[in-house]
Amino acid sequence: MINTLPNILIVEDEPSQLELLSYNLDAEGYNVFRAETGEEALLLLKEYHIDIVILDWMLPDVSGLEVCRQIRHNKDTANLPIIMLTARGEEDDKVRGLNIGANDFVVKPYSIKELIARIRTNLRARHGLETPELLTYANIKIDTARHSVTLNGVKISLGPIEYKLLCVLILSPAYVFSRQKLLERVWGNNIDIETRTVDVHIGRLRKNLRDASNIEMIRTVRGFGYSLDFKF
Repeated sequence: MINTLPNILIVEDEPSQLELLSYNLDAEGYNVFRAETGEEALLLLKEYHIDIVILDWMLPDVSGLEVCRQIRHNKDTANLPIIMLTARGEEDDKVRGLNIGANDFVVKPYSIKELIARIRTNLRARHGLETPELLTYANIKIDTARHSVTLNGVKISLGPIEYKLLCVLILSPAYVFSRQKLLERVWGNNIDIETRTVDVHIGRLRKNLRDASNIEMIRTVRGFGYSLDFKF
């Protein structure tokens, strides 16, 4: 019988926290993998199929931010949901982590129930982002297996968040997504950040597409959100 329970990798160097998380997630029915260092986590990601990573910011060897960066730069794990555990509650730190590719943040000390709720949310969001290997709209092509984007036949480089935004937009061309909906689809709907973060990343995506095509391909609906639609 094939085991379809989600595999969770916990990366935490505090033994008591690691035991507490492992016990509670195992009780919820998840398959739990454990790592106490960044290097160990990266090795486990190569050996096993992991569905979501719970990643401590402060680790004794490779930092949580560097682990997050390496996960995003590997095509096999580029879309893997990452929830960072951190004592850093400042907005600048959250934005820094989000820009590197974290999906969500939980600030220590945290509620186990809240963390489990965020895990479920991010797993649902990942399911919502499962896509065919080739996505196309007009002259844009996304090869999701290789995590590459071409426009007019020329490969363009996108950051991890801009890539996810484009995947969401291209699945529903001309549909206007609210900022809140984009937050839910890309970052998870319990993320404690302002919707203006969406504006920043949409601006970067718009510039990348405009530079490659000389066409405005993202439409702004003032006061609401955005759509991928250059036929207006």
